[in-house]
Amino acid sequence: MTTHYSPSHPREDFTTSEGLRALLHRLHQSGAHAWKHDRVAAELATFAAEKYGALARKHGLDPWEAASAAFDVMRTRSAREADDPWAVVTRGVQITCIAEERGQGLLCATHQARRPHVSAFHDPERFADRENPLADYHPAFHVVDKYLEPEAEDANKNDEVGTAKQAIEVSIALFATLGWPESTTRAAIEHVCGAIARAGSRQSAYEVLRRDKHARALLDLPGDAWSALLHALLGHPNPAYRATSTGRGILLRILVGETLPALLLDDDLVSIIVTSAPKHGSGR
Repeated sequence: MTTHYSPSHPREDFTTSEGLRALLHRLHQSGAHAWKHDRVAAELATFAAEKYGALARKHGLDPWEAASAAFDVMRTRSAREADDPWAVVTRGVQITCIAEERGQGLLCATHQARRPHVSAFHDPERFADRENPLADYHPAFHVVDKYLEPEAEDANKNDEVGTAKQAIEVSIALFATLGWPESTTRAAIEHVCGAIARAGSRQSAYEVLRRDKHARALLDLPGDAWSALLHALLGHPNPAYRATSTGRGILLRILVGETLPALLLDDDLVSIIVTSAPKHGSGR
């Protein structure tokens, strides 16, 4: 939505990049109190609130919060000397709005939410709000009855095997749907799952598999495709991503109840799989 504005001072048309640059230089040279007392500066603040109102509301903020963010950017040297000052201001307001929204969700200060290792976490949630009970998430609540009847123990093992097979098949279907050769995908995913069974954990399996050049050569996969497949299946190895979808990986997400249609709605995941899809004979 384009903001239409007619300033009361035609010679200082801050709606254009040239006019804004000239105004910012004048205000800077006028001293620290110019922004407080200058009439054109007040009009500029009103204009910024209107210009960035939609962006602010998108992130759950008041338009004047966006105007305040614009004010902070306009006082910087980079905005005054930029070829396109409005582009610099717009980007600064966008970053601030995102940080404000993440800060509110993470219950932390805005300057902390700007840091990647903090913003990577998911918003706080109550265990009571989850569909599955706390016992499903913490090993301290996992109890195995040593007197379990053999038939019941066998049934549990069969259920686990069935769930694992389902996770493998859904993963194969996801990759095949997004352009990966089905035969290559099946061999690669089964190899990865075998490595998890031997290693005992996703993290350990990832460390082994990322250096497994022999398997990559047998599968005829280029390095970027192999790396993308491991990240997608096992999740990002950085502990900061552990509680996020990026950190869980496809296999774990399926095991905790996510379906193929739900995974296809994850734009970041779909983009990684599509862009890394190998061409025939492209392994190196």
